[in-house]
Amino acid sequence: MNRNDLKQLSLIRLKEARVLLKNKNYEGAYYLCGYVIECGLKACISGKTKRFDFPDKKTVIESYTHDLSSLVKTAGLSLELDKEVRDNAAFATNWNIVKDWAETSRYEKHSKKEAHDLFYAVADVKQGVLRWLKQRW
Repeated sequence: MNRNDLKQLSLIRLKEARVLLKNKNYEGAYYLCGYVIECGLKACISGKTKRFDFPDKKTVIESYTHDLSSLVKTAGLSLELDKEVRDNAAFATNWNIVKDWAETSRYEKHSKKEAHDLFYAVADVKQGVLRWLKQRW
């Protein structure tokens, strides 16, 4: 799997989440929204690896997680994220919703509101977390 694969997978998961949301499958939509951001962050991480370079072991190990905040750090985006959160209240609201997603949400029930809130936080074309990540791919 390479950077382009991860970008495409991120966009595919967003489409799938949208379909699930429209069909009132809120748990699945919520779950996939987190993977949109996870794949986007992993695309950013893979973009740091130079072609033909052997990847740094620490980065590889830290990339094998579903924790979005940890992936932000591994991608080297912590300072940029902190600045965006500090300077942009709408984005900060969206990040605060997104950062609480966990892979274990697949075992949880999520309401229509929770699913819609997470989808909007991810997909909003002006202040969404995916928009912010796309600028760093």
